Amino acid sequence: MPNADLSRPLGPLQWNPQTQPLIMGIINVTPDSFSDGGEFLAESDALQHAQKLVEEGAHILDIGGESTRPGARLVAEQEELQRVLPAIRAIVSANLGSVISIDTYKARVADEALTAGAHVVNDVWGLQREPDIARAAAAHHAPVIINHWEKETAADTDLLTQMRAFFDRSIEIALSAGVDEENIILDPGIGFGKSVEDNLLILSRLEQLHEWGYPLLIGTSRKRFIGHLTGREPKDRIYGTLASNVIALTKGASIFRVHDVAAHKDALAVAQAIHTYHGS
Repeated sequence: MPNADLSRPLGPLQWNPQTQPLIMGIINVTPDSFSDGGEFLAESDALQHAQKLVEEGAHILDIGGESTRPGARLVAEQEELQRVLPAIRAIVSANLGSVISIDTYKARVADEALTAGAHVVNDVWGLQREPDIARAAAAHHAPVIINHWEKETAADTDLLTQMRAFFDRSIEIALSAGVDEENIILDPGIGFGKSVEDNLLILSRLEQLHEWGYPLLIGTSRKRFIGHLTGREPKDRIYGTLASNVIALTKGASIFRVHDVAAHKDALAVAQAIHTYHGS
């Protein structure tokens, strides 16, 4: 198990997950993402949005070329590359100083994105759809974000117990491929094959996942369970998202994947100050 007290590089950043929460801004170069599909397909629009996110305080830019919303169509490898590579190259050329994450489960897409200048692999299938993606990450010395997503879970087994077994398999894939253990980040996969109750359970027990010793990424932004709880449409779910992420920070989360960066910069700064205050 890695030493979570040590700082480690994350692309151009030197980062300590114990003391420095990071904001990951979302750039979907897709026509069908649930919240912002079609808005940033053009290279110029993606770059402009990237600049806005960095100005607002994003440390990481997460670029994805295939929607994972329920019912979204599968995207061929070449089509995904044609979507993400121009955006990555434009952002790299703009020298924004941010970490670039490629949101993909395909090994070739990850490899070419890393070659183009991305720093991190964010795999929604936790390295288990195409295990060679771990080899691509290792070859580039890139951190991997392992997202929990299982199509079927056992109703009679504790969800966190099942998640631990899933993560154990994914971590073994990563380590066997040569990924450094300190380059592993876990994401409990809020909204990925989970009910409202599942999402609430995970967030309420997040400190148990934190105890496993790996940095935690949380992606609740504008998710359906927030709409269920508030009655809001995706772009009006900012307040519910803020509440979930502030609570997640107090339970050990380190990275927050969000659409609304500026609001999270302020909210997380205040939450972090209060959470770590020990008095004078």
